[in-house]
Amino acid sequence: MKERILSAIVMAAIVICMFYFGGVPFLIGMSLIATLVYKEFIDVRKDLKIPTIMKMIGLVCMLLLVLDNRDHFSALFGLSYETLSIVFLCLLTPTVFLKKKNYTVKEAFYLASVTLFVGTIFNLFITLYSESLYQLLYIVIIACVTDIFALFGGLLIGKHPLTEISPKKTIEGSLVGTLVGTIVAVTFHIMFIGTGNIVTLIIITIILSVIGQIGDIFFSLVKRENNVKDFSNLIPGHGGVLDRIDSMVFILIAYFFIIQFI
Repeated sequence: MKERILSAIVMAAIVICMFYFGGVPFLIGMSLIATLVYKEFIDVRKDLKIPTIMKMIGLVCMLLLVLDNRDHFSALFGLSYETLSIVFLCLLTPTVFLKKKNYTVKEAFYLASVTLFVGTIFNLFITLYSESLYQLLYIVIIACVTDIFALFGGLLIGKHPLTEISPKKTIEGSLVGTLVGTIVAVTFHIMFIGTGNIVTLIIITIILSVIGQIGDIFFSLVKRENNVKDFSNLIPGHGGVLDRIDSMVFILIAYFFIIQFI
């Protein structure tokens, strides 16, 4: 438990420093985190033998996506079609020239999907940060508070399993997490961003809280299908980076979709 708490303090300190300094330090920090997540996605598939050179090319392409058009909202959440074209050409074309056993179409498509997914997610993080730090914190609060109180709620009053994928998660814990997560996030939004239509804000926050829990379960399924407990052992007591931001990823995607209609 002490190790888990100490790791959490260190993680919080790093994130706070990134947010405080902003600018280049923030971009560097997000790029490093994206690199770690990219590695965790690649490493989790033990059945795929992707050549090191292709992993490096994928990494470069992923970072191009992360830093692409970060200063404004645009098509595909700020990603340019030119960058996407480069990514697919760089990762799919080598299958024709490399030996089949070294780099198959299956491996190429997995690498391309990981590159696109991770690049897009962290591009969204940077895009939202450039628009409003408070909106990004609103997303972080929903994810963190929902996750913490879903755990406590499950431990205290949880009786009915939520899903077979994650046996420890309970319906009661999920409801507690959603309730407290919504209250805290809505309060933060009113104080630092604005009220707007309070009913709409509450409904959106509830939806995001639920979607975050779906994201948590999705990544648990990824780990189960690949027979691993955590995505890595990078963070003592917590697992890997993906183990910490799993719910936040789905919330971020949903948030960008929802705000197009409000």
